[in-house]
Amino acid sequence: MRRPLNSLIQSSAYAFYKVLTTHCHALKLGTLANVYTANKILNAYTRCKELHIARKLFDEIPHRDTVSWNTMIAGFVNCGNLETACKILKNMRRCGFDFDGYSFGSLLKGVASAYRLEVGQQLHSMVIKMGYEENVYAGSALLDMYAKCEKVEDAYTVFEYLPEPNSVSWNALIAGFSKVGDRSTAFWLLHCMETEGVRAEDGTFAPLLTLLDDIEFYKLTIQVHGKIVKHGLAFDNTVCNAMITSYSECGSIRDARKVFDGAVGMRDLVTWNSMLAAYLVHEEEELGFQLFLDMQRLGFEPDIYTYTSILSACFEKAHKSHGQSLHAEVIKRGLEYLVPISNALIAMYLKSNNTSMGEALKLFESMELKDRVSWNSILTGFSQIGLNEDALKLFGQMRSLMVEIDHYAFSAVLRSCADLATLHLGRQVHVLAIKSGFETNDFVASALIFLYSKCGIIEDARKSFEETPNDSSIAWNSLIFGYAQNGQGSIALDLFFLMRDRKVRLDHITFVAVLTACSHIGLVEEGLNFLKSMESDYGIPPRMEHYACAVDLLGRARGLGEARTLIESMPFKPDAMVWKTLLGACRVCGDIELATQVASHLLELEPEEHCTYVLLSHLYGHLRRWDEKANLTRLMRERGVKKVPGWSWIEIKNQVHAFNAEDQSHPLCKEIYQMLGELMEEITWLDTDTGLDALISDFDVCDAKLLSAGNF
Repeated sequence: MRRPLNSLIQSSAYAFYKVLTTHCHALKLGTLANVYTANKILNAYTRCKELHIARKLFDEIPHRDTVSWNTMIAGFVNCGNLETACKILKNMRRCGFDFDGYSFGSLLKGVASAYRLEVGQQLHSMVIKMGYEENVYAGSALLDMYAKCEKVEDAYTVFEYLPEPNSVSWNALIAGFSKVGDRSTAFWLLHCMETEGVRAEDGTFAPLLTLLDDIEFYKLTIQVHGKIVKHGLAFDNTVCNAMITSYSECGSIRDARKVFDGAVGMRDLVTWNSMLAAYLVHEEEELGFQLFLDMQRLGFEPDIYTYTSILSACFEKAHKSHGQSLHAEVIKRGLEYLVPISNALIAMYLKSNNTSMGEALKLFESMELKDRVSWNSILTGFSQIGLNEDALKLFGQMRSLMVEIDHYAFSAVLRSCADLATLHLGRQVHVLAIKSGFETNDFVASALIFLYSKCGIIEDARKSFEETPNDSSIAWNSLIFGYAQNGQGSIALDLFFLMRDRKVRLDHITFVAVLTACSHIGLVEEGLNFLKSMESDYGIPPRMEHYACAVDLLGRARGLGEARTLIESMPFKPDAMVWKTLLGACRVCGDIELATQVASHLLELEPEEHCTYVLLSHLYGHLRRWDEKANLTRLMRERGVKKVPGWSWIEIKNQVHAFNAEDQSHPLCKEIYQMLGELMEEITWLDTDTGLDALISDFDVCDAKLLSAGNF
């Protein structure tokens, strides 16, 4: 059970009171002249983080020793004030005191926390000059500094100079290689550590478990768990929390829960947060909400991480009320002004539905402090719901306010450029991404591939793909989609097989792209085989979107019966996306009876969604069933459903012009409609026999001129 916050404050206040009492007692007795007594009080002040009092006492100590100086250095390092700690070290040298292993150890700890590699390297040279490279305390701190700054080769070199590395040294090295993702070296070091007879600790296993983050490492996770039990560390908080996360990421929520249940009496807030995150990753939102309530019932107060996690699960329609309740609780606790929580609330509203964009904007505008995540969330929201012009304006605002533009911002704005088909502007953003060094980032490359594919320039899409490391599925998936949507499904499938041969990790999006390619080039059997083999051959269970692709595949091939059978055989209830796909197929095939049945399902699921009415209305119109079409129009009017007008964009001289049906907002509206009228008159004239004869006559004259010029 955690200690309540007021209890911790009371204990801190009591500790400070105790130091003050001891200090007063020492002054009264005159024992401060004794350096041992003075150092003891000095250390107590630094532990209470009362550095201004500690500094004053330090200045008053008549006969300081190395311990006095080291205590002050450690105190400022532990409070995150590395600069002052470095100044004290310099003053220590000026006053004639030599550094020892503890001096270097404390300062290197601060360097590691601040990731100040250049300062660490300077200290390393001093360690060598003063002959402390073999000192276990200084050496281990130096090793830890290099490891945390991700210079693992340098950390290993320092390790080799240690005459008798202890568990701290081994753990720091293992943590360093774990941090950079070098799984084989990290586990090799564990083997060496055990061979040398050094006992593994919680600090040994916790970083190793972070490397076990995929289903392929499930058996290895079980083996590591066995070692943890063997070493008597199964109930250690740090190890237990890491085990929950590892089992979750290896796909076993059941084992994660077993570890959590076995930690009764030893759980801390991190344990609860780890289990909550595991449930949410596995889309077990209801269990996550129940856990959130249980932890509070047992006296654990949610922190920022708890709230940001649980809010991420509230975007589904079924959980919308939970999100609003949590928002109210956050306001009640006065946490809405914390940037991470405001960001989580913005993300929740953006993911809920398109109509919640206003709520997200209100939150964004009310934030006194905004970070990159805040800006990127709104930018991405604009892009995803089709407010692309707003996205471009916000991106310009971010640049003018000197907000740091990262790969997420570039990705969002490039997708808006793609949706608007503004190739020229997209190229400008591409240049900006190159200048910022993000052109090889997977997300930016994926957005560039999407942009050039959408604009029909598949060659440039391929160039953007070739500039990435090609080791993740993100860019591969985008390029497969690009070729599929540009009618080059065979190349898309070739890319899939190349991706598989190169052992690039496939994911569910890969198969959406592959099924799309099969659909676009009519490979029905091949597409259905991909759907059937997803789980058996690749370990990826088909999702709703895969079945929707397969329905589209069958619908394009006019296999409505097979599509209906496939939907009925799905292992879960079909959602609106699947039914809409089938309705689209009914429209292509002209099957009004099936279309009516499908539409009834859709109108139950989404009675306010205009797309269903529009698709069915077009089908009635195509089949000249005017009464049904009129009834549907009347139903839309009664339910207050309005057709969302489509928009068209055109880019002229680097300016985007947007239009929708019967639009009157453009400043050149009068001239545009005048030209449109002239074109309509010409089309009408050409539709008559007189116009057609005149057009043929013009072609005959042109042909005669070309023949006489010898061009044919």
